[in-house]
Amino acid sequence: MTKDAAKPVILWFRKDLRLDDNHALNAAHLSGRPIIPLYISEPEAGAGPLGAAQAWWLHHSLEALDKSLRQRQGRLVLASGEALDVLCALIRESGAGAVFWNRRYDPLGISIDIRIKQELEKQAIETRSFGGQLLHEPSRLMTGNGTSYRVYTPFWRALEGASEPEPPLDPPAKLRLASELAKSEPLESWKLLPMKPDWAKNFSDLWTPGERGAMERLRAFVEDALDGYKENRDFPAKQATSMLSPHLALGEISPARIWDATRGLSKRVSAADIVQFRKEIAWREFSYHLLFHFPKLASENWNDRFDGFEWRNDDGDFNAWCRGLTGYPIVDAGMRQLWRHGWMHNRVRMIVASFLIKDLMVDWRRGEAWFRDTLVDADPANNAASWQWVAGSGADASPFFRIFNPVLQGQTFDPDGDYIRAYVPELRELGAKYIHWPFEAPRSILAEAGIALGQTYPKPIVDHASARNRALAAYNATKDTASTRSSPRRAG
Repeated sequence: MTKDAAKPVILWFRKDLRLDDNHALNAAHLSGRPIIPLYISEPEAGAGPLGAAQAWWLHHSLEALDKSLRQRQGRLVLASGEALDVLCALIRESGAGAVFWNRRYDPLGISIDIRIKQELEKQAIETRSFGGQLLHEPSRLMTGNGTSYRVYTPFWRALEGASEPEPPLDPPAKLRLASELAKSEPLESWKLLPMKPDWAKNFSDLWTPGERGAMERLRAFVEDALDGYKENRDFPAKQATSMLSPHLALGEISPARIWDATRGLSKRVSAADIVQFRKEIAWREFSYHLLFHFPKLASENWNDRFDGFEWRNDDGDFNAWCRGLTGYPIVDAGMRQLWRHGWMHNRVRMIVASFLIKDLMVDWRRGEAWFRDTLVDADPANNAASWQWVAGSGADASPFFRIFNPVLQGQTFDPDGDYIRAYVPELRELGAKYIHWPFEAPRSILAEAGIALGQTYPKPIVDHASARNRALAAYNATKDTASTRSSPRRAG
């Protein structure tokens, strides 16, 4: 054994909090060196500080990862500070000769990783980065002209036509974890959990953060909900979606593991259901492709026609939307589900986003920021790309003039009102005929249901028909420059 081979390797966990299908972990294991598992609380990790809801998730995910490592006679080292400073200090203390990590693809994360790799290599420290957070590297899946994709359908065809993703790696049966580790900061000192008030008290009713929770969620979805997924996924009252997005967001499960779970199911699940679910995974891939090539996806319009759009940005309207007090039941149910569980059904996300942007004419960036703070599955690529899609300003976006009618959306996708009743208890006694538009119900019907509009439940803060006309007029007043922005990146 050479002198360098005896030196520990630092395994730097980021948004890959798992042992399964972890390429950096596998490489560290195959190196034969003692492994020092490390997680760094960076002041501006990746796309910036975690939102409050995802910080709750991170606390429990780190606990779960540490438990898994302790079962293998190791533990997770926790440290806070600038990543380069933390790594250099740990290298001095432990004598480590290498640092391995899995790549991240957000702009700030890329720039941090490139700088760290350059600085450590100057010190003769081996640095190795790996894929595995996406099915395909965003720098490699390109059009025939060598440019990045701007339209989802060709991207999907290219991804579907590419070679099948490599089978996921099983976690090593045994790990050689370093016995003498650096001092670890107490997780509680990071204050990731809300205290008073504990607004996350209901999160654990729905979620089990950690790799085991992710695997159990995947198994349950494949066994119980994948069959019929294409038809059922749009109905928020049904348990018909995978609920894997928070686990993916912090890397407790890899997209390759999820993709692999959909193989070999043709005898009991239709091809249409499998393809539709895979397309949802591909949308995440497309979102990272966009973010990689357009780093300002969360702050600038992809289509600069929208730079001249005159937003109203009324604070009262925005606050009513955040609190689920708009007077439109499907919108209010979605926003209250978000507050209660840190998550919202995807169809309803589109409805509430359309309402904020087009009915209220509030800048999509305010909605994106609110979701980033309140979603347990907040994702720098998915969140920004999806908001720009609804706003009409993004790549391959829904046209701005496609303005959802919140009443019709509710009637179509929650016909019996079960989803609304679950999250808007004021309307629980109202029948299906009026539950989507209580403002049109006769007084006698409202009284029988115990509803006093403007008192127990708000009147609509805007008239949808008038708001639609107002939004279209503002859109038509903008200058059509028919241009988009793009910027090449490379991952560290």
